Amino acid sequence: MDEQLNVWVVDDDRSIRWVLEKAFKKAGCLITAFSSADGLLEMLDKEVPDVLLTDIRMPGKSGLELLAELQVRHPNLPIIVMTAHSDMESAVAAYDGGAFEYLPKPFDVDDVVSQVERAYKHQKTVSFAAPANGEEQVSSGIVGSAPSMQTVFRAIGRLSRSNLTVMINGESGTGKELVAKALHKHSPRAEKPFIALNMAAIPGDLVESELFGHEKGAFTGAVSRRKGRFEQADGGTLFLDEIGDMPADMQTRLLRVLSDGEFYSVGGREPISVDVRVLAATHQGLEKLVEDGRFREDLFHRLNVVRIKIPPVRERREDIPSLLKYFLSNVAKELDVETKVIEAEVVEHLCKQPWVGNVREIENTCRWLTVMCPGKEVHLEDLPAELATSKVDSVISTEGGWIEGAKRDIAQRLQNGETQLARKTVNKIEKLLIFEALEVTKGRRQEAAKLLGYGRNTLTRKIKELDI
Repeated sequence: MDEQLNVWVVDDDRSIRWVLEKAFKKAGCLITAFSSADGLLEMLDKEVPDVLLTDIRMPGKSGLELLAELQVRHPNLPIIVMTAHSDMESAVAAYDGGAFEYLPKPFDVDDVVSQVERAYKHQKTVSFAAPANGEEQVSSGIVGSAPSMQTVFRAIGRLSRSNLTVMINGESGTGKELVAKALHKHSPRAEKPFIALNMAAIPGDLVESELFGHEKGAFTGAVSRRKGRFEQADGGTLFLDEIGDMPADMQTRLLRVLSDGEFYSVGGREPISVDVRVLAATHQGLEKLVEDGRFREDLFHRLNVVRIKIPPVRERREDIPSLLKYFLSNVAKELDVETKVIEAEVVEHLCKQPWVGNVREIENTCRWLTVMCPGKEVHLEDLPAELATSKVDSVISTEGGWIEGAKRDIAQRLQNGETQLARKTVNKIEKLLIFEALEVTKGRRQEAAKLLGYGRNTLTRKIKELDI
């Protein structure tokens, strides 16, 4: 560091304090460590550090309570929040309370030192946000402690006071709408409506009416005036899921609304003005759609102000045990039954599954287990057939080295005397290819056939033969 910074650390974990003391001394900082918030406020009356780091959950006053007091008494003091409980509510609460940064444990000490230096430099030019409003955080349903999920939580936290347009990217079933709801809930628009619309689920000739509404008599069957989704979301947030499926003419109209804040309903003669924050989501690569001329480039840049990428389950397998526990508990409460407990070997087995349906597939599995498992504990034999045994498509979907995994699986099957192995294996792989192609194209067979290199009739025949 260019100058000697005065850094204070508050954490009830002695090992954390020791590690940080060593790191900051090595970086040339003055370091003072506290085991709790007790007495710290009194010391702040005599001396104010350049940067303060605090844990969230500590005996006595919590880190968030300390943060709230410091924002009132020392609003220009940059504060970095550390926590081993790396959930989204903690991240949002930390940023909403005015923290400069949120660091989930375990962290890299070099990164902590770097963040402290950045916080100090930032403090010289930027004042910090107002104190937290004290409202209770409500569970978002977003579960995860993996580094990739922490990036998502940080983004939601940083955007909590913003009205920026956000693009949410992620595969089907990763929880894009949950992230959109969290962005709305923690925004200044939280008391206003959150309206969601899936563009892929609306017939092309109804999109205009759905988005912008219609007047009485505008077309056959329009017996009364109907507000569109933009008007329904006035003052709040409109979430447009699968934005890549929006028809070209509607893309032009959407761009105009985003630019001018007004539109005409179907059959309307007077413009309607609205104040709506738009959040968009897609599982497709919009850049490729822009290249292919299927999505307007100017609309893409208008929507892509800030991008949040939600990782698929296969990229955060360490979260699978938490996801299983969370959904089993939720389903049990919903059905008013006893919560199932999954044996350790079953959890290990499930962590190796491909989970092509991502979080939604895990939730559905937990629902199935809650209803169908005969006892309180879930054993391997209690799993549904598609999860109970090792499958080639599971091997292919796992991370890295899938060919070697397939070789081992095939060798084991041959040793077990399994017959007709070539036909079974080829059929399973082909079935997986077709299923995924249909998922990507939203069931459009002609596009799926083109992606796979099949003729349309060939694809139709294989769908029937393979019982897809």
